[in-house]
Amino acid sequence: MARVLIVDDSPSQLLVLKRIVEGQGHEVITAEDGQQGVDAAKQHLPDLILMDVVMPNLNGFQATRTISRDKATSHIPVILVTTKDQETDRVWGLRQGAKGYITKPVNEGQLIKAMNDYLGGR
Repeated sequence: MARVLIVDDSPSQLLVLKRIVEGQGHEVITAEDGQQGVDAAKQHLPDLILMDVVMPNLNGFQATRTISRDKATSHIPVILVTTKDQETDRVWGLRQGAKGYITKPVNEGQLIKAMNDYLGGR
């Protein structure tokens, strides 16, 4: 069982993602914006982060950059899960330190495969 941090400002998206992650037997921590996500990553040191992009305060690109450049959290893989579906957004997200990029609406199989790729069967 792994600990997964889900960062999304949409309650309905949080619920969908939480259901998928918990359905795989993992523990879920949630945050409602990028700054809360950064704080939760430092506090809980999750095994994986699912990060929305369009959020108030600190967007997902900024939060991912902060997490990936902090020595305490840089080892945590971040998968961006977002409605931003342009190739330039994907490239930018990966340049900020994300390891994966999934567009919404989320394909459950695709998300589970991406999670498994980074959790190594935990």
